[in-house]
Amino acid sequence: MSNKAGGTHPEPPFPEQSQPVPGATDRMSPAPDHGEESYKGHGRLNGRAAIITGGDSGIGRAVAIAFAREGADVVISYLSEDRDAAETADWIENAGRRAVLIPGDIKDDTHCRSIVEKALTEFGRLDVLVNNAAHQMTVNSLEELTPEEWDITFRTNVYAMFYLCKAAIPHMKPGSTIINTSSINATDPSPGLLAYATTKGAIANFTAGLAGLIAEKGIRVNAVAPGPIWTPLIPSTMPAEKVKNFGKNTPLGRPGQPAELAATFVLLASGESSYTTGALYEITGGRPML
Repeated sequence: MSNKAGGTHPEPPFPEQSQPVPGATDRMSPAPDHGEESYKGHGRLNGRAAIITGGDSGIGRAVAIAFAREGADVVISYLSEDRDAAETADWIENAGRRAVLIPGDIKDDTHCRSIVEKALTEFGRLDVLVNNAAHQMTVNSLEELTPEEWDITFRTNVYAMFYLCKAAIPHMKPGSTIINTSSINATDPSPGLLAYATTKGAIANFTAGLAGLIAEKGIRVNAVAPGPIWTPLIPSTMPAEKVKNFGKNTPLGRPGQPAELAATFVLLASGESSYTTGALYEITGGRPML
């Protein structure tokens, strides 16, 4: 369990495991760390309201826990992972904040608008939008990558981000923030994740462009680019050998845990990053982004 940074985070090789898409947290071995026992809040987001897509598990759950402990109420948007979403809601409520769960498919523009409307109805405001939900699938050849899979990946990862930003921005006041989850794949694409990697490059570009487009509104837009992070997406979308050695190719020799990204999302959501917009924060375990 020790690692090159001197901590106690799990290192590969990991036990053999696979799951159907989109995966479930309680079937992962080792269990991911979302900061349930470690994250301490300091009131950085007191009184704020946030939407987090893909907030049921993985990075989204870690961000939801951190936001709640920093004082924010949180809408959790998720596809159909009811059990994971309910567990995330429990952690939010244990922090003394409100959790609103909204299942549904963010590939649909109408659903995205309903997420924003629900947040405004429940909380009366919207201060932070985290576009984190993602779809990926590993392929071995271009022939294996179908038009349908390409479309699903783009609609989940890129179209939904556009839909949600378009719906949310008219209701966000100066000082509000948007945070998009990109990836190391934005500039160092994994060939087997061609569709996913392409969308992550688009997310980084969209972030920079939107930041300039709405700067006059006083709304900041930034992105986080994770390297390999141990989430349900990994055992549900990758072949067994890649899961077994996931994260081994980083200088730290292991995947990151979702909890290790939470503080960066909090920084970008808070006034402490008031002069930061259009930025891409790399959290890659030491792997450089080209």
